[in-house]
Amino acid sequence: MAADATKDWTLEQFPHRTYDKLRYADTDRQGHVNNAVFSTFIETGRVELIYDSEAPLTSPGTSFVIVNLNLQLRAEIHWPGIVDIGTAVTRVGNSSIQLYQGIFQDGVCCATAETVIVCVDDNIQRPIRLPDAARENLARL
Repeated sequence: MAADATKDWTLEQFPHRTYDKLRYADTDRQGHVNNAVFSTFIETGRVELIYDSEAPLTSPGTSFVIVNLNLQLRAEIHWPGIVDIGTAVTRVGNSSIQLYQGIFQDGVCCATAETVIVCVDDNIQRPIRLPDAARENLARL
């Protein structure tokens, strides 16, 4: 899915949603959440999707690594509060998954990200075909 097709999504349009609590330590001297923390929010959404106890994407001996992350900052985030994180699967390849994510505060989209993750065999540290169980779990997203 091209970025143009997803750039104006609302949180409710994402099939997987979670949140993160803002910490005072996330702020910088300008009084807003430091832009480096945005990738941590994206990680929260991604990890909760990958390791979902009801529909995990990993199987024993496999993990996912990031091969591409494109983060677009759109608005400031302010402490205190929470951010809502939406995640959607936009493409499933042989060994890779492309995700589109949004970070929201008070309904405002503050950042979007497109991430490509690849399934790897933990023993040989090489890409492998996505397990069939992962493909089945991805179908809902």
